[in-house]
Amino acid sequence: MSVLIGATLGLAVGVFTSLIGLGRERAFYPTVTIVVGSYYVLFAVMGGSSHSLLIESAVLVPFLVAAVAGFKSTPWIIVAALAAHGTLDVIHPHLISNPGVPRWWPGFCLGYDVVAAGYLAASLIRTGRRADRS
Repeated sequence: MSVLIGATLGLAVGVFTSLIGLGRERAFYPTVTIVVGSYYVLFAVMGGSSHSLLIESAVLVPFLVAAVAGFKSTPWIIVAALAAHGTLDVIHPHLISNPGVPRWWPGFCLGYDVVAAGYLAASLIRTGRRADRS
């Protein structure tokens, strides 16, 4: 159920931001990438685990790099980063012990990330945006 709720929210956010024009801003999806990448750091803080905080902070770095690279060059990097974060959500509970992560979060975030990546990809294809700073 959490995957379905995350996917529904990912689609709703994509459609809503497209309708109001926010989705056309180059900074929007890179910012989303930073936010979804930082939630596990927040959960480490909430769980009171310094060890998890260090690990989750290290895991966040590639998503920060991807957000900057996608903003500066091609939004397709953001598509890949969001999809990669969805993949991370699947394996995260098996790799990193983080006591602050709600049980439902990995499924929810997987649904959101994959739909957000797909929505952005579809938007890029529909608008004919090239693989550069368009």
